Amino acid sequence: MSFDIGKNIHLTIFGQSHSKAIGAVIEGLPAGFKIDMRALKAFMARRQPGQKGTTARHEADQPVILSGLVDGFTCGSPLAMMIENTDARSADYKDFKRVPRPMHADYPAFVKYEGYNDIAGGGHFSGRLTAPLCFAGGVCLQYLGKQGVKIAAKLISAGGVRGKKMQECIASAQDAGDSVGGIVECCITGVKAGVGDSGFDSLESSLSRVLFSIPGVKGVEFGAGFEAAFMKGSQHNDAWCFDKEGNVRTRTNNHGGILGGLSTGMPIVFRVAFKPTPSIALPQESVDLKTGKSTVLKIKGRHDPCIAVRAVPCVEAAAALVLCDYML
Repeated sequence: MSFDIGKNIHLTIFGQSHSKAIGAVIEGLPAGFKIDMRALKAFMARRQPGQKGTTARHEADQPVILSGLVDGFTCGSPLAMMIENTDARSADYKDFKRVPRPMHADYPAFVKYEGYNDIAGGGHFSGRLTAPLCFAGGVCLQYLGKQGVKIAAKLISAGGVRGKKMQECIASAQDAGDSVGGIVECCITGVKAGVGDSGFDSLESSLSRVLFSIPGVKGVEFGAGFEAAFMKGSQHNDAWCFDKEGNVRTRTNNHGGILGGLSTGMPIVFRVAFKPTPSIALPQESVDLKTGKSTVLKIKGRHDPCIAVRAVPCVEAAAALVLCDYML
């Protein structure tokens, strides 16, 4: 099990969906860095449950600082925080160890942990753990902002629909007891050329590793992404040029701002594909692990009709963690 990541900025996340609390420990932040808690809470609020078109679970997600801050400034000690879980309904999940939910980690977790896995709310496989991820990423966003780096993500597709009709598509799926997937696009500006590394520590590799730790992510592409496979070299190649200030740039950005694992100075652009929420109200086929027979499962409880909606700040947080780790 690995819930820690990073070299210069080292993050550890702990807790389960329905445990008393979840939290994070961040090591490596420079002393004397002032954290704007109001801005940080506003950032975290973007992924909170209870919003329109999301799960009805209500969590305040108020971070309680345990160490690492003195009068609002980092002091060199690890920054530790926790968020209490206050609106858990564990009874909704008690039968899923016996009858695993389709497309959830219930069954492989049951096998790996020999039945001792926490099934309530999905345990440590839950999207609930993205709350401390957003706390850590929000801190890194503030640090990067002082370096002139901006990270912005948005939902560009839901259920295959784009634009203003996305919300209608999500609402329609919810009314039908179903769910839809989505695509989140992220753009990072202000990163100078040469940030990253080669080989297994390439900027794409590092970003993808953290992005795939967000529950529900099934695909990541940079720049032209999979469309590059259908292009000729003459179409895909980005020509180098000088801008008005004499900086080296490319005329197009099919490479998505990264070449050879290093930033090029162009905007870093990538897209993240999220699967439809597997917990739906419609009857689904499953198996009864106790009787050894097939069965039909009908899931109750509170679930997002499109997890990609609340995942937007999670994508920004993941990107901020990786870039902060490199740029420190």
